[in-house]
Amino acid sequence: MRPSEVLERHRSDARAIIARYPLEYPRIFGSTARGSDAEGSDVDILVRLSGNLSYFDLSALERELATLMGVKVDVRTEGEFSAEMLERISRDFVAL
Repeated sequence: MRPSEVLERHRSDARAIIARYPLEYPRIFGSTARGSDAEGSDVDILVRLSGNLSYFDLSALERELATLMGVKVDVRTEGEFSAEMLERISRDFVAL
């Protein structure tokens, strides 16, 4: 099953998991957002920090989401990208 299909099944649960962390505005980007994902693709999620979050916490979030969906999940924060890169990937954004 493609990650985009898995995500549709678990979208509300994924939002509930993310809501437990100091994060806001979760968006899907990359191949899953574009609809060009395939079996074996990952789910890329971009979030905005709304408080303190350690890399340990971010890793725990990725594991929780991956366990829920059964696919690899990469969670990235806006601060990890340059303004130019954010502009480029924003073309693909799909709200979680």
